[in-house]
Amino acid sequence: MKIGLVLEGGGMRAMFSAGVLDVLIEQQLAVNGIVSVSAGALFGVNLPSKQKGRVLRYNQKYLHDKRYMGWHSLLTTGNIVNKDFAFYEMPMKLDPFDQAAFVQAHIDFWLTLTNVETGEAEYVKIDNVFEQMEYFRASSAMPLVSKIVEINGKKYLDGGIADSIPIQKCFDLGYDKVIAVLTQPENYRKSPSAVLPFKLAYHRYPKFVECWAKRYATYNQTVEKIQQLEQENRLFVIRPTQKLTISRVEKDFAKIQAMYDLGVQDANAKMAELTAWLVKNQ
Repeated sequence: MKIGLVLEGGGMRAMFSAGVLDVLIEQQLAVNGIVSVSAGALFGVNLPSKQKGRVLRYNQKYLHDKRYMGWHSLLTTGNIVNKDFAFYEMPMKLDPFDQAAFVQAHIDFWLTLTNVETGEAEYVKIDNVFEQMEYFRASSAMPLVSKIVEINGKKYLDGGIADSIPIQKCFDLGYDKVIAVLTQPENYRKSPSAVLPFKLAYHRYPKFVECWAKRYATYNQTVEKIQQLEQENRLFVIRPTQKLTISRVEKDFAKIQAMYDLGVQDANAKMAELTAWLVKNQ
């Protein structure tokens, strides 16, 4: 039986997922593959490397460092999350990512990208985090406040635009049982977003603008599908049990800690049920 794990993004909302993942590491819950998107990819990569607490640690230490993320980075680099600091200096020198452990885990790790020219989702398998770091940057590159990331002649932005919760991709990859970690409460639904700023900023990419315009509907359809799969016992979901106010680039560490703590709390509350679900009908 192959077990897959899907990780939604959402900027610092994904600190909920970081808390959940630390519980999974602590409980030594094994998965065969991960399909992630945006911040879900940035934080989720620490599961195969078994670096419990790393996400909370580096965010606590560098949250107010102007090199990390925020208006200073946006005004000086064109990216609200600093490319050189957040994606290279931090994981390679300041709080090293364990690439060797990542490989030794033998967990297939996929991340989701939005192709700006086609407006469609693309999925990339990560074998070497350091060598493929630009894919992580592209998957989490928030539109309007990030530069388009070009890789091998293709142009990308945040994977959550085309596929916010890549459940179907996980099933398409052949996983028998799928666990989804979401970052919004069960009753959350997206509302239509303003399209004019996108038309102005990305007028050269009409398919990307179209993708953005229908994103809310696509997201809501995915949430409905997730609830149906839950009822059919084909999917196990861990989602926030309460709504916490937190921005995508949150600077209040108390809010970040609260989101992480909620993830730990909710994961621990679901662990016995999850374990039973995994062994049922093997």
